[in-house]
This record gives sequence, structure tokens and C-alpha cells, in this order.
Amino acid sequence: MNDPLFGSIVLTGLTVSFLHSALPTHWLPFVLAGRRQRWSHNKTLGIAALAGGGHVLFTIALGIAVAWFGIALDRWTGGVFPFIAAGILIGFGVYFLSREGHGHTHFGGHSHHHDHDHPHDHGHPHGHGHTHDDGHAHDPHHAHDRGNGAPYDEAEVETAVALVDTLAPNKSDRAVIVGLLAALALSPCEGFLPVFVAGVKFGWTGFAALCGVLAVATLGGMLLLTWLTLIGLPHARFDRFERYESKVLGGLLILLGVALLILET
Repeated sequence: MNDPLFGSIVLTGLTVSFLHSALPTHWLPFVLAGRRQRWSHNKTLGIAALAGGGHVLFTIALGIAVAWFGIALDRWTGGVFPFIAAGILIGFGVYFLSREGHGHTHFGGHSHHHDHDHPHDHGHPHGHGHTHDDGHAHDPHHAHDRGNGAPYDEAEVETAVALVDTLAPNKSDRAVIVGLLAALALSPCEGFLPVFVAGVKFGWTGFAALCGVLAVATLGGMLLLTWLTLIGLPHARFDRFERYESKVLGGLLILLGVALLILET
């Protein structure tokens, strides 16, 4: 597919998927659980891959419904559908822009959006207001360290730590793994669904290609950041992006909607 529109859709999908997967809620719980359960790096990465795969498959399942309805509507409306698709993209974009400031929700529906700029560096990720394996308690009213020397916002780790605290310690590996898998697998990448709408013109072949884009970018981002954190290497900070995730996604979808109008009408 050498269509410039499809190239724009793929680029948007890659950006949306990777930035979404780079949010700490998509990799930090596996690092924390792995350390508490004393898993090997390979085991931790394998579990993250399984959870990410479930995350991708759930999004694709919703995408199938979107694509089926869109393809049927395209056949029924003919040349009108590009306007409909563009309107949907711009509408979703406006929705994401208007949602800015209300937080981002993942892992059991915990919404988190806070601003804390004071550092609290202990050299390892930890939770809030409880005692850790090193035998000392920590004040919950601080930012946190992701384990590679770079402090990050308290709000980003809050949901991840809350999840892991319900699973470990004193829980079997099976219970922890099932909890991690269920928490992420049942939470779709909602920002990618409008991308499926944009690709309706290209039929099921285009849908399959976009599924590949979703899988590669999501799993690649999750596993890369999990691995870098496990081995203690610094990596790009995405904590500030989390605060503006809705704004970034909204802007991308609006641009894609405008591109659809320009290239298809």
C-alpha cells in the first residue's frame, strides 16, 4: 500500500501505540512485581509480553467490530464515508483534548493526575506509606525513583504500586501473574480505535496491517522500557507525557482527520 493516506494512518498508529505503551502503568507493575517475587529478568519480560499480548488482542477484538461496521457503512454510503470517518476522528480528537486534566486510567480504574515536583530518590521503586523489604518505611508524599536514577512523579507509580501491593508479597506466583495479566489485558488502547476507523477504506487488508502496527509498537515499547528498567539503564522520561497524553492523542487524531479530508475529498 503506497497510498500517502495509509502512510499517515500507519505513522499515527505507531505514535499513538508507542507513547501509550510508554506510560509507567504499562511496564512498572511488572518491574515491581518481578523484584518482589524475585523473578528472573526473562520471566518478568515474558509475563509483560503475555499481558501486552492480551492488551493488544482485546484492542483488536474491539477493532474488528469497528472495522466491520465501518466497512459496511462505507459500502452503503459510498463517497460520503470519508467525511464520516474524518468527523469521527476529529470528534474523538476534541474529546481527548477536552479530557485533558482529568487524569489517565488503567489497571483497575484508578485515575491519576497529580503534579509533584519534589524529588525523593531511594534508588528503587516503592509504594506509599508502608514498610519495604529493606526494613524502612517511606513517606507517601514524594516523587519516586524508577530504579535507574531518574525520579518520576508520585502519581505515575501510585496505581502500579497499589496493584502490586494487592498481589505481593505473600501471594503465589500464579496469583500475581494472573492479576497482572487481567489488569492490563482487560484494558484496551482506546486511542487506537479511531485509527481503525481511518483505515476502513483499505478493507480487511488494511485492518490486518494496522493490527501489526498496534502489536509491534505496543509490545516493543512495553518490553523495551521494562528491560531497560530491570537492568538499571536510564531511558527517556515519559512522566510528563502522561500529564498531556489526552492532548497529544487528541492533536494527532484531529490532524489525521484533517489529512483524511484533504486527501480523500
